[in-house]
Amino acid sequence: MTEHAPAGAPQLSARAVLLIELALAMGGFGIGTGEFAIMGLMPNVAQDLNVSEPQVGHVISAYALGVVVGAPLLAILGARLPRRILLMLLMLFFAAGNFASALATDYHALMLNRFIAGLPHGAYFGVASLVAASMVAPDKRANAVSRVMLGLTVAILIGNPLATWLGQWLSWRAAFALVGAIALLTVALVFIHLPASRQEEPSNPMREIRAFNQPQVWLALAISSIGFAGMFCVFSYLAPTLLQVTRVHEAWIPFGLAAFGLGTIVGNMAGGWLFDRLKFKSVALVLLWSTAVLLLFPLSVHSIWSVLPAVFAVGTMVALAPPLQTHLMDVAAEAQTLAAASNHAAFNIANALGPWLGGLAISAGLGWTVTGYVGAITAVLGLLIFLQAWKLQSGPAQTAAPAGQAVAEG
Repeated sequence: MTEHAPAGAPQLSARAVLLIELALAMGGFGIGTGEFAIMGLMPNVAQDLNVSEPQVGHVISAYALGVVVGAPLLAILGARLPRRILLMLLMLFFAAGNFASALATDYHALMLNRFIAGLPHGAYFGVASLVAASMVAPDKRANAVSRVMLGLTVAILIGNPLATWLGQWLSWRAAFALVGAIALLTVALVFIHLPASRQEEPSNPMREIRAFNQPQVWLALAISSIGFAGMFCVFSYLAPTLLQVTRVHEAWIPFGLAAFGLGTIVGNMAGGWLFDRLKFKSVALVLLWSTAVLLLFPLSVHSIWSVLPAVFAVGTMVALAPPLQTHLMDVAAEAQTLAAASNHAAFNIANALGPWLGGLAISAGLGWTVTGYVGAITAVLGLLIFLQAWKLQSGPAQTAAPAGQAVAEG
């Protein structure tokens, strides 16, 4: 038994665990690049397809809708499959959706293909998180989840600018083709490095649905959907805020995006570290931090030298993701796959809710900086939901997935 494996889990060397985590993180990198690339290529897509930029915004919403629909649906449909096989199928599905996006002949085809590409997003992260958690000791699960999620945050820092540059140099279609290639690379890495499990017990879809329907699961998903919305509220309007309020040249926008990306990397790792030490209480700490960061953001935007650290701080709000992901594994009992996948559907609800609320406030004439205050309100609402969940929590969180669900050596 190695130091990485929980009691009853199969033996995996430190190198084997690292390679599996890298393979899973590569899928997260591809998904993150595919999700955010279109934001930097919005003008290019609009010009090529002869539509307006707000119409391209609907394409982004179509992807988010695909995540919301696909996360629980594919988790249920794939419940009986071994996790290794399910991960590869989900990545093949994601690759197909992105290659189809690259070949879209018109606006409506692109919207449909982006919806399809979004379907496997949540299920992949849910299953990947369960695999990562099964390879380590119970008190290190959140850190393992955060390492898998690191691929998503690195995509914000590196993948998105790379896809934007490639799309501007060649075509926006090349960016989606690149994402499809990353997905195929992930399939190969998972096939090579993730061993087939002989101890993993297949899940029962109906049992997962029944176990899913409990208050703690729904409250955790509500925290994700509402408490996380503030980060997206600020990030979605960052570029016009820099141009209209900070009054910098557009050349500064990539630096703002980079500051946000660095913040997400730090926040992601901090979130896993906090949960392994504070358990569910870490969610409250992150929400309090988020409220303070969002309230201070409007005060920072009048100078580039103060707004960049503020944007970095907003990015650290992603620290909410690993604790909620791991907490859902604890409270979902026999619905771990469905709950873990649904958490990413909830994050995409936040991705839609935050910009929508911010847009309403901006359209009402409250200015670009109002996004910070709107976001702070959603963080406080998330904290109130946490307090209700804490009140209902009668005892310590359940332990990690049963040993029989851990990854076995092939």
